[in-house]
Amino acid sequence: MPTYEYECLKCGHHFELLQNMNSKPADACPKCKGKVKRLIGSGSGIIFKGSGFYATDYKKNKSDGSGSCHPGSDSGCKGCPHTKKG
Repeated sequence: MPTYEYECLKCGHHFELLQNMNSKPADACPKCKGKVKRLIGSGSGIIFKGSGFYATDYKKNKSDGSGSCHPGSDSGCKGCPHTKKG
């Protein structure tokens, strides 16, 4: 669920709400019950969970020289900067 930031038009209080994307926007300030507006650009933060990235997250290069693109390869892609020129 995204976090949305609001500002009260009456007292200027800034606050955040964790809301479902389908929920109606807040309409009252929790301090003074005044009218609020949702601020643009908030609610789009990225949250990383878990212990990190794993070796299995990336495609591995072939080491048999069968057209794989890696430095020192005699074969490779046409125009590849890693392909040896002879």
